[in-house]
Amino acid sequence: MRHGCAGRQFGRDTSHRKALLRMLVTALLKNEKIETTVAKAKEIRPLAEKMITLGKRGDLHARRQALSFIHDETVVSGLFAQIAPRFVSRNGGYTRIVMTRTRPGDAAPMAVIELVERQKQEAKEAKATSKKTAK
Repeated sequence: MRHGCAGRQFGRDTSHRKALLRMLVTALLKNEKIETTVAKAKEIRPLAEKMITLGKRGDLHARRQALSFIHDETVVSGLFAQIAPRFVSRNGGYTRIVMTRTRPGDAAPMAVIELVERQKQEAKEAKATSKKTAK
């Protein structure tokens, strides 16, 4: 019986599962939007939100904690410099999961997980590109 055993196993052993989750969180923070299965998206959501909360703290200990989970220094510096300041006024709920389709090969339900403040960034970028093309 699995009483009290939280979390999904994804048919992987512990080290493989931890590496998968680290890789997905790193990709999410790097690209601000990824497409994955619904189960994986639901599993990485609390991890990504914890990393953003560490970024909001901004001290040296928080940076070291983030680096112990995310092994890419450029992603961590981007988290602390660009992503975390966007969420200063927000107390949680930094990510959004949107169900998209079923994967053709195995009919797995797919979802897009993205940062909530991402759309405001896209709107600013679209305005900047339209001004450049108008000139």
